[in-house]
Amino acid sequence: MVKVAILTVSDSCAAQKRQDISGQTIRGMLPADRFEICEYKIVPDERSDIQNELIHFADELKVDIVFTTGGTGLGPRDVTPEATAAVCDRIAPGLAEAIRLEGRKKTKNAMLSRAVAGVRQNTLIINLPGSPKAVRESLEIVLDVLPHAIDMLKGGGHE
Repeated sequence: MVKVAILTVSDSCAAQKRQDISGQTIRGMLPADRFEICEYKIVPDERSDIQNELIHFADELKVDIVFTTGGTGLGPRDVTPEATAAVCDRIAPGLAEAIRLEGRKKTKNAMLSRAVAGVRQNTLIINLPGSPKAVRESLEIVLDVLPHAIDMLKGGGHE
């Protein structure tokens, strides 16, 4: 069972001015027979808040995967990629590249994403966009490789 944490990064959701549909979209897309949601949090677009939660999920809860949603665009408050990169030991560029490449086939705006993916200790952290539609499309692109990625993080062999 793959242990997962979901972190929604949104000023308006954190202030309870908007419902977090993107975080719920992630939750709904993860098959319950393979993925266990261990934690779900909402934080504002503050780099330190994002970093603190990512560290908590990886170091204390020791989840296998953290999905973030939101804060990956070009807006002045979009700092999720910087926060993620700051706490990662290694970057896993192929995941974010695949999401952008496949997303570009559906919308030109996919190339504006600054999302990253990386590893902190034995936790894979993947930034997803903020819109529910983009979350769904992005997660569909990487979902099938995640069990193998986690197996590799735990020392398993290559297929």
